[in-house]
Amino acid sequence: MSDFQAIADRVEIEALRGEFTDAVMMRDYDRIALLFTPDGALRMPNIPVELEGQEPIRAWGRRVPDVVDFLVQNTHPGVIQLDGDTASGRAYMSEVGRGRDGRGGLNYAIYHDHYQRTGDGWKFAERVYEVRYEDASPLAGSPPPPPPGRGFVTSPSRRPDRLRTPVIGVLRG
Repeated sequence: MSDFQAIADRVEIEALRGEFTDAVMMRDYDRIALLFTPDGALRMPNIPVELEGQEPIRAWGRRVPDVVDFLVQNTHPGVIQLDGDTASGRAYMSEVGRGRDGRGGLNYAIYHDHYQRTGDGWKFAERVYEVRYEDASPLAGSPPPPPPGRGFVTSPSRRPDRLRTPVIGVLRG
């Protein structure tokens, strides 16, 4: 494998891990399922959940909003070991969230991953979630309410009430 290919593989795997976190934050469970190989597995022993295959992953994800009020997940880069068309690695997580039952908390965890190169790029063959620290203290804060009449805003640049100054006007001062 060339050095260039190894760099490209690492970048693509890191992008896959970032895509997973984005899909979790956006509650896009169809996208989460597609990040796995057709027989890929998502295992979360602390919940406990054992999911094998894209459809079970998708179906489980669609039930999450019924039990989770909010979840903020952050991925921190970890190691990646390449081995041809397969790889393994770890990604480190920090999360804060609250269930619909009012219980909330903070945790730090590790995703132990196995990746597979496919015709559509790198995918998760297996992702195992291991919680290393959990703080179930009541959360002091809460998510902010959506702006009146506007709903959820995904990007500040898409806000209709944001004033946009033409670049040429800024340059001419």
